[in-house]
Amino acid sequence: MAKLILSLEGSVIREIPIDKERITIGRKPQNDIQIENLAVSSEHACIVTILNDSFLEDLGSTNGTLVNGNPIKKHILQNNDVVEIGKYKLKYITEAAGAGQTAADDFEKTMVMARPPKVTAAPKAFSDTQAMQAGAAPAAAPKPPPAAAPPAAVAPKAPPAAEAQLLGAVQILTGPSAGKELDLTKNLTTLGKPGVQVAVITRRPHGYFITHVEGASFPVVNGKVVDAQARQLNDHDVIELAGVKMEFFIKK
Repeated sequence: MAKLILSLEGSVIREIPIDKERITIGRKPQNDIQIENLAVSSEHACIVTILNDSFLEDLGSTNGTLVNGNPIKKHILQNNDVVEIGKYKLKYITEAAGAGQTAADDFEKTMVMARPPKVTAAPKAFSDTQAMQAGAAPAAAPKPPPAAAPPAAVAPKAPPAAEAQLLGAVQILTGPSAGKELDLTKNLTTLGKPGVQVAVITRRPHGYFITHVEGASFPVVNGKVVDAQARQLNDHDVIELAGVKMEFFIKK
């Protein structure tokens, strides 16, 4: 589990586990992390966590939010990032390691991916004649087992492999990219326009979910506005995001 280490002028004040999907930071007591300082706005910033990845967003604060000394509006937190709010610092620590990819890989700019090529069947093994023509010695014929040998025990059949998770995709319905498809192969796929409206589609073992990340207005699915919680997507759901309509579907 990721955590934040709150400090002031080099002295650690406390550690805060990131155990909620949304954590708010500000001067008012209703915030999850309250910092009583006039340089801190009443609702200064928030951290939205999806799976093992966390977004930091400045909520229009008066004095701004810095990460590693740079002002940000929206930032994907990396291990050891230092968030500065007023004179206070929050160090982001996570021990979660991605399976073969980093958070930066997961959140790279969304693009339409080409469909993978079809997998052809593996070629059949050479016959003895073909092997001889290729210069290879034919395989020796197997020796029959001894007559007195007891029959070998039949090994139990291996259980069938679990069915692979179905692959989801979205097809753009409106705008200059209409007709294009995006396969949702990653655990996290960002969609939308930074600074306007951004959402994330997460791939989980039991399906795909859409979550609002950035922007004053929330995504719309089948004509209904999505709230702050993740919403599961069903086959042929129509998503409206940043002025673009797209259809989610399961590839057969």
